[in-house]
Amino acid sequence: MSEKTVILGYGPVGRAIAQELTASRRPCVVAQRKRPGDLPEGVGFAACDALDGAALRRVTEGASSLICTVGLAYDSAVWEASWPKLMANLIDACEATGARLIFIDNLYMYGPQALPLREDMPMAATGRKGKVRAAITLQWQQAHRAGRVKATALRAPDFHGPDVSLSIFGDPTIGNLAKGKAAQLVITPDAPHALAYVPDVAHAAVLLLDAPDDAYGEIWHAPCAPARTPREILAMVAAQLGVKPRLMVMPGWTMPLVGLFMPFIREWQETHFQHDRAFEVDSRKFEQRFGIKATPLEEGLVRTVETFRSK
Repeated sequence: MSEKTVILGYGPVGRAIAQELTASRRPCVVAQRKRPGDLPEGVGFAACDALDGAALRRVTEGASSLICTVGLAYDSAVWEASWPKLMANLIDACEATGARLIFIDNLYMYGPQALPLREDMPMAATGRKGKVRAAITLQWQQAHRAGRVKATALRAPDFHGPDVSLSIFGDPTIGNLAKGKAAQLVITPDAPHALAYVPDVAHAAVLLLDAPDDAYGEIWHAPCAPARTPREILAMVAAQLGVKPRLMVMPGWTMPLVGLFMPFIREWQETHFQHDRAFEVDSRKFEQRFGIKATPLEEGLVRTVETFRSK
């Protein structure tokens, strides 16, 4: 088996992982349905539909690790139909090839919690998407305990960072401020809200690539800077851009009505517990094990804003 890493999916996290591996001259292959137009020099590509188990096994052959950064359409029915199958394919591919599995995950499975999220909290999701995330967590955990695979999950909250567009802190907010428009916010503006800086998530994934086997079978929270309120975050962004921090907030009571006309808002309402109160993430477990700290929010926002300024 080579040291080749297969990166499944090429969104912001997949791209950042490929860039970090390439910078250290480590072999990696991006696998997804269509070849990206901006692959770094030296990164391989393999056409693959992750819902095709045989295709996924073929691209994983000879790899030491498989990192899943895939995102599916934001639709509960799609998640219920496709995520269990995709996870089964990931497990089967790693079992057949001996590759270790790193699953880049979100935090939906915890459901409503009153305290900062920790890895040892119960999976108490009440919404459809959260229940799917809980179910596929049990899939890889059971496969790991049975000795079929060596698997781990790296969980992160909402992203920010270079080229992050499809995020609460992407096009609708930072992107709008960069265009001289009001930031459109769909979460409460004055409660702390944790963010993960995409280069930190990528670096954490690479650290797990190099970690001994005892790091597998575990759940890890990606490093997160101390949570700040959206109003504070967007004020910092506006100051960097030299514009007024104009903010347009969608009241929570309007969500059901808006959801009748906007499918994303309708689907998004079930995760209200991440957006209508303080939402904080405890990432000390990862930071203490691997000896790193999250990039300070102020520093990460500088790089984030620059990508929007140049658009």
